[in-house]
Amino acid sequence: MNPHDTDPEHPERPAPLTLPDGSPAIDAWPLDRSVIHLNHGSFGAVPNRTRALQNAYEARADTNPVGWFPYVGERIASMRAQLAGFLNVPADHAAWVPNASAGASVVYANVHVPRGGEILVTDHGYGAVLQGAARMARRDGATLRTVHVPIDADGDMVVDIVTSAMTDRTAFIVVDQITSATAMLLPAKRIAAEAHRRGIRILVDGAHAPGQLDDPIGGLASDWWMGNFHKFPCAPRGTALLVLPPAGGRDGQDLWPLIDSWGYDRPFPERFDEQGTQDLCGPIAAPDAWREIDRLWGWDAVRRYMTALADYAERHVAQAAGEISGEDCSSPVRIPSPAMRLVRLPRFGRERTPRESAALCAEFRSRILDELGAEVAVTEFGGELYLRLTAHAYVTVDDVDRFAECCVPRIIDWLRE
Repeated sequence: MNPHDTDPEHPERPAPLTLPDGSPAIDAWPLDRSVIHLNHGSFGAVPNRTRALQNAYEARADTNPVGWFPYVGERIASMRAQLAGFLNVPADHAAWVPNASAGASVVYANVHVPRGGEILVTDHGYGAVLQGAARMARRDGATLRTVHVPIDADGDMVVDIVTSAMTDRTAFIVVDQITSATAMLLPAKRIAAEAHRRGIRILVDGAHAPGQLDDPIGGLASDWWMGNFHKFPCAPRGTALLVLPPAGGRDGQDLWPLIDSWGYDRPFPERFDEQGTQDLCGPIAAPDAWREIDRLWGWDAVRRYMTALADYAERHVAQAAGEISGEDCSSPVRIPSPAMRLVRLPRFGRERTPRESAALCAEFRSRILDELGAEVAVTEFGGELYLRLTAHAYVTVDDVDRFAECCVPRIIDWLRE
């Protein structure tokens, strides 16, 4: 179905995507139908066809190990070349890594900052990536400085804040393209351009960018970029790329994988293709997931649908929460990501520390799944709690309505306790 179709009686409700035979889009995935799935952004979901291909590869590996494992490196090379093509970058600029955090770890392990220098990050960074930056600072005798970016900042304000924080001591910057906890689409290209102009090395965390953004690397003058394919592209877990954006001008020959193996004497990125004996059937099957989404609907259509559904989810769930709680639960984010949106949870006059809010995030995420049968991310920023809602091809307005009507009242009751 055309993703621009809407319910004639409710034009703000995007009509669901369907398969060619008219069945619901979710039939292309093995997802549990009794659960409301609104958290694709955390762990993704692998289509049935890709899972079948992954299983077939695993069967080949198990029935004839000697005929499989010596050739895994070649298969990984083919996979990363295809994924690089989906991102419109040359294959020799992209190395396979198991996830975005591992990509950051590769950079941290191979790059050094001057003693007394400064590593600049924002308070919207992903925890594992920030911890790696902190370890890098300790190792090199540098300072880690965290810049506060208000959650309601627009793009110009973000650029002003981050670029104003750059000094003569700044040697390394880490900035998100799409933030995890706050679902903001940061102006990473503008920030990277200024860092590049000043000769400051910059790592862009694009973990959520593949699939959400049409061309996340085009014109990006960063030194390094990493992105996950197990999220919006729906690839099996363990699939990510560490990319040297062509505009950044690096050749990668100073980067080595975290595991030393038989590719040690090859140039970047080939030395990353072989990293010991691992079950890499999932990553090898990853290009099929991208092509399956493209075959069924086309990526442009899916991106339009995800954005329209995310708009609806943000508006509808915030309205439901506000009517029940009497508070304004709308998102403060002014530069939202295409497919992930926030809804603020009410405080009921209580002030929470970030530590208290973080503890509630873990508790509520589990309770929402166990007691309410819904998957949704619960995040924290500045002591505020948020629901992070994620749209994808298989999510529908009916899913959002069920969540708003059946789950939101219970969540607000918990907050009142």
